Amino acid sequence: MPFDGELSPARVNGTVDAARECGFAAVSANDHLVFQTPWLDGPAALASVIERSGDLQLATTVALVVIRGAPALAKTLAAIDILSGGRLIAGVGPGSSQRDYDLVGIPFEERWERFEGALTALREALPTVPIWVGSWGSKAGMARVARAGDGWLASAYNTTPERFAAARATLPAGFPNALATMWTWITDDRAERDRVLTQVLAPLLKRDPETLQLCVGSPEHCAELLSRYAQAGCRRVYLWPLGDERHQLERIAREVIPLV
Repeated sequence: MPFDGELSPARVNGTVDAARECGFAAVSANDHLVFQTPWLDGPAALASVIERSGDLQLATTVALVVIRGAPALAKTLAAIDILSGGRLIAGVGPGSSQRDYDLVGIPFEERWERFEGALTALREALPTVPIWVGSWGSKAGMARVARAGDGWLASAYNTTPERFAAARATLPAGFPNALATMWTWITDDRAERDRVLTQVLAPLLKRDPETLQLCVGSPEHCAELLSRYAQAGCRRVYLWPLGDERHQLERIAREVIPLV
């Protein structure tokens, strides 16, 4: 978390409690071996809140099947699904961080070729778990989603509502979808909004801040952005608060969602 790197059971549990109490549909965990800030193992974090999460769905957004290996990841995800009573959505992708690949000695340029085989092996091992495939929206990526996925996971900091709609149009009608990595910081202070985009997220994501269409800013701004995604056919958005998770989730539930 760029604002607060402290990791603790209280923080994880408090975030899940807030999501459940505020009426959200799911909790999710991203997956990196290394990151710019302290990082909990995603599947382990999900497993730790199985009981606490109540009826919430549990999602990986996305699990790195190439890096973890299909047999090991399948074993982990199957355990989470069984122990949660079938509440898991297994979002998977090759990942976009070369640092993760360097750590395990896999050439980064081989990630897509290896992902094809790993995805096939994962589906064979997890026949009862829905597998959603991550893609930023390329022609090849969307063809892979339609061919091998039970749903599509887009990346909020790598798309716009217009680009999302165009990519979604290449999938069969009614194909499930969601938007992941929607970095979120609700603030009424325009200067704070600009600081978060230019000094926190743009360097972190290596993107021009002018291109980032994220839930950073006023409740009205965030509601307008989410409404545009809903009109584009997006069915779920996995929000990612930058910190102060309970307060942020409460503000989203109270001030943003009613406007969408």
